[in-house]
Amino acid sequence: MRTPCLLLLGAILSSNALAAGPGDRLYATGGVTQIEGSAGGGLTPWAVIAGYGTDKQVGVTAFYTRADPTDFDLNAMGVAVGIYDRVEVSYARQELGLGTTVPGQSIAMDVVGLKVKVLGDAVYDQDRWYPQIAVGAQYKHNLDMAVPTLLGAKDGSGVDLYVAATKVWLGAFFGRSLLLNGTLRSTSANQLGLLGFGGDLNGERRYMPEVSAAVLVTDRIAVGAEYRVKPDNLSAFAEDDFKDIFVAWFPCKRFSLSAAYVQFGTIADKQNQNAIYISGQLNF
Repeated sequence: MRTPCLLLLGAILSSNALAAGPGDRLYATGGVTQIEGSAGGGLTPWAVIAGYGTDKQVGVTAFYTRADPTDFDLNAMGVAVGIYDRVEVSYARQELGLGTTVPGQSIAMDVVGLKVKVLGDAVYDQDRWYPQIAVGAQYKHNLDMAVPTLLGAKDGSGVDLYVAATKVWLGAFFGRSLLLNGTLRSTSANQLGLLGFGGDLNGERRYMPEVSAAVLVTDRIAVGAEYRVKPDNLSAFAEDDFKDIFVAWFPCKRFSLSAAYVQFGTIADKQNQNAIYISGQLNF
């Protein structure tokens, strides 16, 4: 199930990307990797570009994330390439174990992402009021549509489109740096796409807001929270918004680790799906 991602990661590790180092941008300026493979927080993409590459460098990241909702288990892994701090290309494989809902079964989905920075710099434009802005797309292909089809999903593939705005204020919060992000996503995905796209309640894409806030309590540790609004397309089961509280640690540019308490809400026939979320990221 994870072979495409592992082959791509192996190609990166066997290339000369390691020799160049992770890049010259400041610590934490690439964020972490969100669950669909894009640079940002754990739940939502930000306008930042993956890695630490400057406008003259290429940065590469690889990530693995695990979350254990009460009655399910969710794994994601992937890679992203940041090109000249302008363009980001990413790939992620998500796998949702269905637990007691469908014992012994899982759903897998591939996500291919593209993000382009179109305006500003989240960190260095301190004398300008406007944020860094990026536009992005995530093509999602569900590999296991038997359960989503039974629930009323209309399609097995879909494209999420989004615009993200990220701004960092240095020393603005009791002497510590403050990050705020807002993302507006156009989507028809059910549970990120793991339960297909569209449904009997709504088959069209909708615009869903996502917000993040974080404070760098030290130069290497960030704490924050996220909220992601999601569409509710299936009459069989309600779909709730995602929310989390997180901490991210950047001990060196090669590696970062983030942990969060996530409230997924209702997933399929199970309510109150809360989880501890752990994600590790390597930078090349």
